Amino acid sequence: MSAAKNGVWPRTGLLLKIVSNGRRQISALHVAGDFLDLHSFLLKTMDHGVLALTTCRIAAVPHATLEKITNEYPHLTRMLWLNTLIDGAIHREWLTAMGRLSATAHMAHLICELYLRLKAVGRAEGETVQLPITQAELGDTLGLSTVHVNRVLQELRKEGLIRFQGDALTILDWERLTKVGEFTSTYLSLQNEDR
Repeated sequence: MSAAKNGVWPRTGLLLKIVSNGRRQISALHVAGDFLDLHSFLLKTMDHGVLALTTCRIAAVPHATLEKITNEYPHLTRMLWLNTLIDGAIHREWLTAMGRLSATAHMAHLICELYLRLKAVGRAEGETVQLPITQAELGDTLGLSTVHVNRVLQELRKEGLIRFQGDALTILDWERLTKVGEFTSTYLSLQNEDR
C-alpha cells in the first residue's frame, strides 16, 4: 500500500496487477468496511498490489489473531469464510461482465454494484454516492481505454441513467440502469440472514 501517516489509509482502495509493459488491471474495488486480503491468512505470498484512492483508517488483523478465531470461534470463522466467498462471487461476476457484456453494459453493471455496496455500509445519500475514481482507473477496471470510458459515461448520462459530477455519482433511473447492465444483486449476498 502507499505510505500512511498516523494510521490513516484510504477509505476506498483497489487491488491491481501490473503486466510487463507497465499497464495495469484493477481486479477489485474495496469500500469502507471491506476486509482487504483476508485470503492472505492462508496464501502467505500475495500476487497483487493494493492501492489507496482516498484517506481513511485501517485496522490490521494479525495472522495469529485469525488463527485463534478460526480455532475457537466457529461462527466468526464462517463469517470470515463468507467474506472470501463473496469476494469470489464478485470476481466471477466481473469476469463474466468483462468477457460477455458490451462496454456500456459493463459500466452500468459496475455502477450498480458499487452503488449497492456503498449503500450497504451507509455511504449513500438517497441515490448519490461518493465515488472517487478517475476515468483512467475505471478503464483499468473495465479493460477499456480512457477515451472509451468517457464515451460510455457520456452515453449513460445522455440516456438519463446517471449523473457524475466530480466524485458524486447519482443514479437517475435505477430500473433502466439495471436492465442496461444486466444487473442482479444476488452475488453480493446483501440480505440479512442467519449463517
